[in-house]
Amino acid sequence: MEKYPKTVRMWIITCLLLILGQATENDRDFKMCGTWRHGIAPRNLKYDLKTGCKEIEISANETTLSIQGSITAKCTQSSFINLESNPLQNQSNFCVFWEPLLDLLIVEVNGKNHTLCRSNGFQEDCCTDLSQDQQENAGLYGIVNGSTHGDIISYEVKKIYNFKGDSINCKKKFCDEASGANMIEEVVMKSNTTGRLDLPCAQSTIIEMKEDFTGLHLTLPAPGNVPPNLIPSVYLPSCLKSKSRSISKVVCTYYKDQALFQGASNSTILNDIVGLSVENEIIKNLTEPVKIKFHHSALPANYSRRCVSWDTRQDNDVNWRSDGCETVEIHDTETECHCNHLTYFAILVEVKQKATVRHLKALTFITAVGCAVSLVSCVVLFYWLCKRRGKTQISLVHRGLVVAIFLLCLFFILTGTMANLTNKVVCMITGSLLHYALLSTLCWMAMEVFHTFLLIRKVFDTTLPTWIFYLVGFGLPVLPVSMLLLIGDIYGERKIVPIDDVENPYLMCWMVKKDKSLLAHYLVNVGLLAVVVSSGAVMLFLVVREIRNRPDWKKIHVAFLSIWGLTCLFGTTWGLGFLDFGPMSEAILFFFCIINSLQGFFLMLRYYALERMKKKDRSFSDGSSSGSSKQHMLQTYEKS
Repeated sequence: MEKYPKTVRMWIITCLLLILGQATENDRDFKMCGTWRHGIAPRNLKYDLKTGCKEIEISANETTLSIQGSITAKCTQSSFINLESNPLQNQSNFCVFWEPLLDLLIVEVNGKNHTLCRSNGFQEDCCTDLSQDQQENAGLYGIVNGSTHGDIISYEVKKIYNFKGDSINCKKKFCDEASGANMIEEVVMKSNTTGRLDLPCAQSTIIEMKEDFTGLHLTLPAPGNVPPNLIPSVYLPSCLKSKSRSISKVVCTYYKDQALFQGASNSTILNDIVGLSVENEIIKNLTEPVKIKFHHSALPANYSRRCVSWDTRQDNDVNWRSDGCETVEIHDTETECHCNHLTYFAILVEVKQKATVRHLKALTFITAVGCAVSLVSCVVLFYWLCKRRGKTQISLVHRGLVVAIFLLCLFFILTGTMANLTNKVVCMITGSLLHYALLSTLCWMAMEVFHTFLLIRKVFDTTLPTWIFYLVGFGLPVLPVSMLLLIGDIYGERKIVPIDDVENPYLMCWMVKKDKSLLAHYLVNVGLLAVVVSSGAVMLFLVVREIRNRPDWKKIHVAFLSIWGLTCLFGTTWGLGFLDFGPMSEAILFFFCIINSLQGFFLMLRYYALERMKKKDRSFSDGSSSGSSKQHMLQTYEKS
């Protein structure tokens, strides 16, 4: 470990003493001051210091100011110092400073410091809480106006002041009373050097960024009891270096104790905290983020991880915010935080309960069975449509929707199996294919709506080329999926936690739970679904209005079959997903899974029923020619 020069170390200690003194006068520091009445003869400072924690005696006579006792942790000193004498001066002001945490004792006489015990680093156990004991009166020479921490003990002349000590765990007390990152960061920054500094509650390192700085990966300094594979690491990007400075210094501090950073929030923070700051600069809106990698134990399945930061310039009290930080869940035991700001802050992982799903096992089972039934139904329906004589454009559009639903059900069944293979690439590909199949299904439903609109309104005298429908149905979904794959970190393993068994979540390959994935879900999936459902509802209304006066609609089963069949074709049933709230949310969720997983089966059933009706009632088909051309086309569409 790199050692600091003595001058730098003393500067650090001085900074620490100043900061501690400015923060609060507490019982860990000792400061005794007074006026020493002496003669005009040469004077000296005598001291005899030993280890232990009994007492310290401060005394004075005509020629000698004496400091002796047993209060130090490691320092053992016995000697004297000749003081500057002035024949015209018969009294001198003095102070005795004792910092037990540093094992440091300084005596100041007439403004000049005399270090009797130099710092031996931060002490585990030390002698503190020095309390007043016996005092001995004096005649002409001695100490007057004796005080501790500015509080007068006695105005009379005293020969001896005794103070008894008490031994405590200094490091723990320091951590309990410290003001957190503000104090420690300031001590490190004022050290004005590079290298490593070990403080009681933190370990810091200072990195010099010169003009040729191109970025740096580093593992933070940590206590010896922390395993190397659990120590956080940091990546400092090149954009962190200020162009206006030839050299910039960044302080990286590792805090293993979360006690300094507990805020008023009910959320829980993990033990490891990292503080980053740049000397005399406020860093924000970085073009390339700072990356901090945390290692931790695996969290319960019903908990989530979130990177947060505390900007001490913005909030005096601890206030964790997620602004400017992105959470990257690399592994169950590894989380990386990407943040675009630096200032005085600590990045940590927040733990809070994740949303759970009721009846997940039942919903998963229902959906899997429904998808399996739809798979078989799609194969049968596709065979019927291909076998049918006179392949019209209507049947070709139907076939496109059947293929899309088949792919959607197939990839949904496979997604759970692929997620349990623990292969990230395979899961990413499966998730993207499932997304493609979903978008393709929605696009084909939109094509069904559009084709029905053409039939009802007869917008074109001639039919559109079939390849246009296939381009939209199968080609258009490729664009958003490809773009999301290029963006990266969109598809992968997704955990859905059941409320009754939080330790065993359901794994599937889908869009991962991150901010950009959530944005893509709302823009692409929810946006397209809203368009399909709304247009399908409007078209269903128009169709019902067009054919409600037909004689065969007086038959209830015909009306129901027509409306239900068109509802499945137009994707209106997917609108149940927008109603998943309130007291009926659980029932709606079951209906959503049942109806939409069996969509392929319902389409096959509709086709089969209409074919049966057409064979049994030829007169109905012939009589429809006397109606309007629009009704004739609609009937042809319904029974295709």
